[in-house]
Amino acid sequence: AQASAPHRCPTPATAHARARTNELVEQQQTNKQKMAAAAQVRSKAADARADADADMEDEEEVLPYSLIEKLQDAGINAADLKKLKDAGFNTSQSIVFAMRKDLLAIKGLSDQKVDKIIEAARKSTDAGFVTCTQLVTRNKRRFMLSTGASKLDQMLGGGVESCSITEMFGEFRCGKTQLCHSLAVMAQLPPNMGGANGKVVYIDTEGTFRPERLRQIAEGKGVSAEAAMDNIVYARCYTSEHLVQLLVEAASLMVNDDDRFALLIVDSIMGGFRVDYHGRGELSERQQQLGRVLSKLKKMSEEFNVAVVLTNQVMSDPGGGCAFMPSHPKPVGGHILAHSSTTRLMLRKGRAEQRVAKIFDSPWLPESECVFEIYGGGVRNGSD
Repeated sequence: AQASAPHRCPTPATAHARARTNELVEQQQTNKQKMAAAAQVRSKAADARADADADMEDEEEVLPYSLIEKLQDAGINAADLKKLKDAGFNTSQSIVFAMRKDLLAIKGLSDQKVDKIIEAARKSTDAGFVTCTQLVTRNKRRFMLSTGASKLDQMLGGGVESCSITEMFGEFRCGKTQLCHSLAVMAQLPPNMGGANGKVVYIDTEGTFRPERLRQIAEGKGVSAEAAMDNIVYARCYTSEHLVQLLVEAASLMVNDDDRFALLIVDSIMGGFRVDYHGRGELSERQQQLGRVLSKLKKMSEEFNVAVVLTNQVMSDPGGGCAFMPSHPKPVGGHILAHSSTTRLMLRKGRAEQRVAKIFDSPWLPESECVFEIYGGGVRNGSD
């Protein structure tokens, strides 16, 4: 009989190799499980980002106004809606904001039609009472535009606010027009850079608008100068009546343009009124017309969620001071303009290219001042 082969016990080296192999297999399985879990987390994160982007797109598609064509659902015929649009009423909000007598002045609209239009417009808008909590939620759509100087933005509570009127007044060469040019470029930037991704309406009553200056500021911000200028709609205004017509056209632009608007600038608001009306005999008429223009601007700011920036001239007050304490220049426009402006900013000259801005009046900002500087790229912080 053949002898059987002797049984060999595994050596310590062989056992160690097998254990090492088992550890590697287990490690590979663990790594695969971790990779699968990481891939699942990335997939969920990507889905969450996609949902967030979709929600942002949906929010962006929600307009702050309701087009007047929607009143057809309430039984208003297309012919009457065309008459309203020809008269400058492009949204339901503009109907709610208007006086009944202004609607009756439109040729072809009877008392019964006007009452029906007003009732339909009020039902399609949220022009009634809301709670303070609801108001806070509604105000979340507002935005702040950066001026380019962080200290000035901080003093303004974050920047120039939408749905409000910001007035800047001061003597010549104190930086009013320079701030307007800077804001016209900043409004086009994305929100993370202090803008609102919006177009700009620029109404110039003094002839101080300069595209060359816009090019300098745009290049200083690192954006295309041509694109920046394409996003600014400019009009030269010559009279106060011309200003009224331009505001009607601006409202039509904000409705019909494919892109949204973020800023409306009037430089300066009193330029035409001081020329068109003379003496105390026409002062009452001037103030009434000024009040109507300011009311239109206020309504446009809320209707289209845009920031309205006005520059204003000043006048000297010879009887307001004494030999040792000369009086400071006063803004023109009287109480009408003072009550219509949400935030009033007083500017004065400083050393060299530095200017000083001071909160003159605001419903929520404390009285304070800061120094900013004018340079090639717009405005920036100055040394105190």
